[in-house]
Amino acid sequence: MSEKDHYIIDLKRLPVGRHSFDITLDDAFFKSLEKTEVLSGKVEAKATLNLREEDYQLNIAVHGTVFVVCDRCLDPMPLEINDEQEIWSDEEENDQSPMSNHQLDLTWLAYEIVSINIPIVHSHQAGECNKHMELLLHDHLCDDPEPEN
Repeated sequence: MSEKDHYIIDLKRLPVGRHSFDITLDDAFFKSLEKTEVLSGKVEAKATLNLREEDYQLNIAVHGTVFVVCDRCLDPMPLEINDEQEIWSDEEENDQSPMSNHQLDLTWLAYEIVSINIPIVHSHQAGECNKHMELLLHDHLCDDPEPEN
């Protein structure tokens, strides 16, 4: 996904009221990112923006599947992503805030929600890992009890 495919919303040009946006994060999007643990996937996001005179409320719901590397066998594994987050504007936004320029990159915000839903440790359920790798791991397990001091 190129920069032009992002849903970048200019809050200054948008009329006050409710606005809805549908966003798709697909294989091309995930492959375009550097240093992401997501290999591929398809995630649908629905963003609802309630823009008022002084502030705004943004609700983003994401649903789909991403593929990450299993920490045990190193094969790709699917992770279901289902989450909804609510974001409110901050009247005291500073220059470091990603929303300080009165623009919202809805695609990036949807990706951030996907990211926070990926567990720190991700591995297949018991018995679903690559059988060859499980055998290699088993060969290197230490079954001997630790010697007593």
